[in-house]
Amino acid sequence: MTEPAATGITLPAWQPFEWIVALRFLREGRIQTAFIISGIALGVAVIVFMSALLVGVQANFMQRVLTGQAHIQLLPAKEVVRPLQMFSVATTSAVRYDAIVQAPLQRLKSIDQWQSIAQQIGRMPEVLVVSPAATGAGLILRGDTSRAISVIGIKPELYFQIVPMADKITRGSLRLTGADILIGSELATDLGVSTGDPLHVVAASGTATILRVTGIFDLGNKGANARTTFVALRTAQSLLGLVGGVSVLDVTVQDIYAAETIAARIRATTGTDAQSWIATNAQFFVAVGAQQSSNTLIRLFVALSVALGIASVLVVSVVQKSREIGILRAMGIRRGQILRLFLLQGGLLGLGGAMVGAVLGALGLLLWQQLQRNADGTPLFPLSFDPGLFISALALSMLTGLVSAFIPALRAARLDPVVAIRG
Repeated sequence: MTEPAATGITLPAWQPFEWIVALRFLREGRIQTAFIISGIALGVAVIVFMSALLVGVQANFMQRVLTGQAHIQLLPAKEVVRPLQMFSVATTSAVRYDAIVQAPLQRLKSIDQWQSIAQQIGRMPEVLVVSPAATGAGLILRGDTSRAISVIGIKPELYFQIVPMADKITRGSLRLTGADILIGSELATDLGVSTGDPLHVVAASGTATILRVTGIFDLGNKGANARTTFVALRTAQSLLGLVGGVSVLDVTVQDIYAAETIAARIRATTGTDAQSWIATNAQFFVAVGAQQSSNTLIRLFVALSVALGIASVLVVSVVQKSREIGILRAMGIRRGQILRLFLLQGGLLGLGGAMVGAVLGALGLLLWQQLQRNADGTPLFPLSFDPGLFISALALSMLTGLVSAFIPALRAARLDPVVAIRG
């Protein structure tokens, strides 16, 4: 572009007037520029570091919680409360009959028509896997030793898509035929058994069978490792007296945060007791929400401090450069060009500070990952260097710079050339 002849300045198309003057103003106030870029860099570094750290913590929590359980569990409808007997209460005017109400015993039972329910849920577009299971209590007898266990009968080809047991096997394999059993590492230690050893398993109903240990797993929880066992679905059905039935349908969905909404739909359409991971881990979900809220507040306050810093520097620049602005206006420079000049300064300050801050944030994350280690020397949890996080930090900083520069830019554009030159 070529500026009007009244300015006495001819500029090439690739070197517009606003860029030249904006860069010159920033160079002349290099100390102010350095301070404000340093402030923006620190703010952006905090945003990048805290955001990546909180995302890593949340992902680690999610992995620990959701890799050991289904997103939604369907259970049989609970027994309803019923009156046991009637008794009379005499009053001054009449005799009132009341009932003794007692909660019924919740017996182990199968989900009614579970095959059709599993097919119905499997056709939902949000659902990934539906895995039937038969669960109940039992005992393992070995010599004079007995241990209470939780028997979980599964279809391996479905259940292992929900819980990745291949990553949790420490000895043996995942083979589960009708005569096989998988046990936890604590239980194996307590019983003194290893892969290939037989175990005498007795269900609460009194049914007993001999199963052979084919694999030993570690779920990352000592209590779960001491009581959890996996057998084939047909074996559990026979042991627990649920021939042809299942007591649980495990479901995974695409959007884990929509699990409660999907569970409500399943309850309404099937009449089963559908429980989502959000409901069963309510305290954990509240903690995740608190982390997200704190991350948002951190970004808000850092952006506010950056905006105030940029605005204060540009206000001072308008005062210091008012005479130059008046001369430019007298030479024919339009108000729109003056406005763009100061907006450009704000955007450049935001971009420069954001680039330095993104580098500082990434270095801080690498340093933290090297210093914070588990006892065995492995990283505390993996950190994800998401490019989207750095791009959003750059965009936020530039936007903050432009917004904070608007009022000083408007003030500069409205300066009266005569008053500015005389001042």
